[in-house]
Parts: sequence; structure tokens; C-alpha cells
Amino acid sequence: MASQSKWILAAIRCAFLISIAAPAPAGEILYNGIELPAPWPPADAGMKPGEPMPIPYLKEPPAVIPIDIGRQLFVDDFLIQSTTLHRVHHLAELYEGNPVVKPDQASDKAGKGSMAMPFSDGVWFDPKDQLFKMWYIAGYMTQTAYATSRDGLHWEKPALDVKPMTNVVHVGVRDSSTVWLDLEESDPGRRFKMWTISGPNKGWRFTLHFSPDGIHWGEPVLQTAACGDRSTVFRNPFRKVWVYSLRTMGGSRARRYWEVRDLLAGPQWAQLTDATPWLGSDRLDPKREDLQVTPQLYNLDAVGYESVMLGLFSIWHGDKNIPPGRPKPNSICVGYSRDGFHWDRPDRRPFIGVSESSSDWNWGNVQSVGGCCLVVGDKLWFYFSGRSGMGPKNRDAGGATGLAFLRRDGFASMEAGAEEGSLTTRPIKFSGGHLFVNLAAASGELRVEALGQNDTPIAPFTAENCRPLRLDKTLVAVKWNGESDLAKLAGQAVKFRFHMKSGALYSFWVTSDMNGASHGYRAAGGPGFTGNQNQ
Repeated sequence: MASQSKWILAAIRCAFLISIAAPAPAGEILYNGIELPAPWPPADAGMKPGEPMPIPYLKEPPAVIPIDIGRQLFVDDFLIQSTTLHRVHHLAELYEGNPVVKPDQASDKAGKGSMAMPFSDGVWFDPKDQLFKMWYIAGYMTQTAYATSRDGLHWEKPALDVKPMTNVVHVGVRDSSTVWLDLEESDPGRRFKMWTISGPNKGWRFTLHFSPDGIHWGEPVLQTAACGDRSTVFRNPFRKVWVYSLRTMGGSRARRYWEVRDLLAGPQWAQLTDATPWLGSDRLDPKREDLQVTPQLYNLDAVGYESVMLGLFSIWHGDKNIPPGRPKPNSICVGYSRDGFHWDRPDRRPFIGVSESSSDWNWGNVQSVGGCCLVVGDKLWFYFSGRSGMGPKNRDAGGATGLAFLRRDGFASMEAGAEEGSLTTRPIKFSGGHLFVNLAAASGELRVEALGQNDTPIAPFTAENCRPLRLDKTLVAVKWNGESDLAKLAGQAVKFRFHMKSGALYSFWVTSDMNGASHGYRAAGGPGFTGNQNQ
């Protein structure tokens, strides 16, 4: 009888796991022509311990790639059939006025050490109030606070009514947290969403809260099963799913994957091993020369940016045998995904790294922020946290918030020297008619032509008939003599061939908007944007 009961319980458990692991429909076609395998997410992603993640869509790209959503970035070879240009990856540049937010309030100095830093949390531009808004840890693991800014550089900590006369908006022991400004949400009471990792005595787990203003958070509407402490959440806007980026518990730091379409009705994992094994560090992540410790993946924050998912990977470089008082020398690296699951990380240098000076505010433990970056004019703004290690009781104290900049679309460029080079795309299709590029060629030149069957130039969209571009702008239209736009090629499979010398090409896109709106996703927003997409 006992054995029969065990069998029944096992059968129930199996049926439960099948029910919660409902995959995406077989053969789901994404916005960029990629077809998802079944089941989804893939139970076996072809991962081998210590090896880079295989990227199936780079090995076998779609026969024709739709490009109607977003600026098309050259971060990988997805769009490239052939080229004589060379790719250059670029790093963020730190703001000279860092840190922009310091632990200067009494509430920032609670607990075991001072902190005023997002531990993911979030920095967003709210078009409703025309404000930059930040959520951060105030005091070591004790509470969440809120700050605002009109220019993104100078921040105020308003006196609110949640914890009277402070800027604290949520009280309680916490580790990681994610705050999301959801501009696709139809219920105004759920416009802001906050997942907080709490409850260490019963095991770390998410609690989900909703808010209409990001200040007044209701009671928890959901509590998940256990997960690792540095777990986070992000929205994949291309597939309209929420993704739990779950830290594994025990062993090397790595991530497991869980997606839902409906936050409340969507299935939850019963135990962490129900979630799909996903990401870790690999042999291409360099060791620090002073530590020679095998790196690990501490966290992944992600967001939709233009036509790709942008990922910020916090890489752990060691914990023990580091100078006394120094926080973990974690750094932020960058990666990209075109299906939301497989991540390409072509540049393993720290995109935003730690300082090597013990007197600096970011001497250790640099971590990314929820929402990842904002689009501000011709720049991308990346807020991040760092720790000085100057706390008398806690080497992780002294947390503050910094800012770094990158050219818009500036993660990678395809470049040519004085001798002309070219880049030919794979077959693409579009519904718009206006071609734009992000180009730095003030001392050089770019011409573009459209190719049809057998790579034959399509008149009048030839290189000879193209008006040469000799400038440095993040948005500039490509024109041909005698033709106002590319509308006659809409819906056809064509290729573009870019001819360039002494320049750098960052992205291209075709749009129906004469002013160049790409209809791509704009990460955590920015001045001038009113919706979730660049319009």
C-alpha cells in the first residue's frame, strides 16, 4: 500500500510539472523571422560546462529576415552575408560627476552599512511626469527608497508619506529587487511592478507588488517558491512574456529560466530545479590577474532595445583572497539575444568595470540596474551601482550609484579605413520606404545600394546614384537621385550593400516615418518618448 501511495504521489508530481511547463506553441515565428524550436524553452540548449552558449539562429539564420521593428544593430553576424569591414566593440564611458546618488540621508545609513544604490531595482524615465525615477536599497538590505530627477544627473530624495519624512517606499529585509514601469499595462493600479527577494529565514523568494505611482505599493499579490538571492525579472516585449532570471542555489553561480505571459495566472515553479537550466560563465570570461579565480555569472538584467534583447551580465571575479575590506570585484559585461533565450557575448571585456583605487566609490561589486539603460538624445545612459567597502562593519557597505554613457546603438560598429570596404546584408524585407543609418564618417563616405536576384543592383537604388553621406550623426536618411523613397521595394526580399571608407556604421533601418522613427523598443525610456516603442 505504501509503495502504491508513493507511485500515486510520483504520478501527481509528474503531471504537475508537465502542467506548469507548458511550452510556447511549436513553430512560433518571431518578429525577425526566427522560428522557435519545440518544446520551448529548450530543455537542452546544447550547453557544455565551461563552453560558450551555442546560438542556433546565427548558425542557421532565416532565409529572409523581416526588419520592421527597430534599428538593426551589427552586434553579431545575423544580418551580414559578407563583408570586408571589421567589427569594433565599444565600452561605456563613465560620467565625470560620479556618483550621482550617494548615501547621504539617515535612511540610507540603516542596517549594517550605508547604501544608496540599485541592486537591480530600476531607473526609468516616466513620460507621465516627465521625470527620471530611481528605486534603490537604502541602508544595507533594510528597505527600498525612491529618488527623482529632471535631468538624470541631479537627483532629489523627496519626503514621502510611506515612512514619514523620508523617501522610503517599502520596508523589509531584502536582497535583490526589480522595479518595472510597464507602459503596456491597461490597469493604472498596476503601472509599476516590483519583485522583491525577501524572506531569508524561510528561503529567499520573490514577492510581487503593484503600484499606480511607484511610491505606494499594495500588499503582495504573489509569492513564489524558493530561488537564489540575486534573482531578477525582465520583460521580453517582442514575445510579450515576463522572464524570471533565477540564480541557482548551491555550487557555482549560474541562472535558470522561467517565463510567463500572465504574472498572476501564469504557472510557477514548485522547486527551483523545475526551471530550465540556462546561463553561466564560460572559458571566454577572463580571470583577474590578481585573483586567478574562475569567474561566475552573478546576475543577468535584460531589456528590449530597438531590435534585440540587451543583456547586462554581472560577472563575479572572486570573493576570497582579495584585499581586506574590498567588496567583490564584480564587473558588468554586455550580451545580446534575438530570441530572448540564447545569448551571444562577443566582447568579454568589462563594459562597466570596477575602479582599481581603494579610495574610489566603485572599488568593488559593480552591478547593473533594472531597465538596463535609457535613451537620452544621441546617447544611451547606463546607471549602475558600486561599493567602496568603507563600512566599519561590512565590506559591502558604502554603496552608491553611478552613470555611464554610450553612443546610441553604439555597442558595435562595422568600420572601414581609407580603402573602401563593403558590407552586404542577408535577404531582408520591410514594409516602410525610408532608409536611415547611424553613421560616423565625417572624414569619409557612405553609399548604399539595393540588390535583387543574383545580387544585381536595382535601379535607381544603385551605389552610383546614391547621394554620398559624409557626416557623423546617429540618425540620417539615405537618398538616391530621382527617387524619394524605397516604397516600390516594400514586401520584396532584397539586400543592402553598404560601401564605405574612413567611417563607422552602427545601424540601419527602414521605416514608414519620414523623420526616422524606428518603431523599436527603447529600453527604460527617455525624454521625448511616450510609449514602449520608439515612435
